[in-house]
Amino acid sequence: METNLKNIIEAALMAAGKPLSVKVIRSLFEENAQPERTEILQVLNQLQEESAGHGYEIIEVASGWRMQVRQQFSTWIGRLWEEKPARYSRALLETMALIAYRQPITRGEIEKIRGVAVSTNIMKTLQEREWVRLLGHRDVPGRPAIYGTSRKFLDYFGLKSLEEMPTLMELRNMGSMGEEIEFELEQEEGTPDDNGESPRAELRLVVNEGTEQ
Repeated sequence: METNLKNIIEAALMAAGKPLSVKVIRSLFEENAQPERTEILQVLNQLQEESAGHGYEIIEVASGWRMQVRQQFSTWIGRLWEEKPARYSRALLETMALIAYRQPITRGEIEKIRGVAVSTNIMKTLQEREWVRLLGHRDVPGRPAIYGTSRKFLDYFGLKSLEEMPTLMELRNMGSMGEEIEFELEQEEGTPDDNGESPRAELRLVVNEGTEQ
């Protein structure tokens, strides 16, 4: 394996500050000198293995591959910046979790489960962060908007796909806020969706963001 290719990919991941797909990595090279997809993947896997035991890691998420600080060191690294990370209200976390767990879902369906209205600011925040996207409109009177999670949502939480989200049972076993946020979702546990798959939850990742807006 050419050392230069490995160094270029490593440097690109370090400089990008966002996930890079194999296609984007290939585009860094002249057209007549582009490495094969398999070569790039081989290098990425090697870099991932070599990052073990370091303060950083290389992971694959929905949009590609990225280099990031390992989560266990975030407390110390976070002190490099004066600005505190965003913290979100319980209402926003509950709404985000319901969208991730029950998508596709309408605002009215979210309100029915939570038992309270969903503020416009909450939906605006989720869409501004590009965690939630409009999937279309329900074919019922009023044609309410249908929401689901986005690729950026998966990237933010270090996931390659929705299949990596913990199940509701896994969430319950985590304790703490998990039991408080379940609402009527507990009644849905084990009920297959339209594709015959068991429902999944993403609450753990969201709850870890905080509880104040």
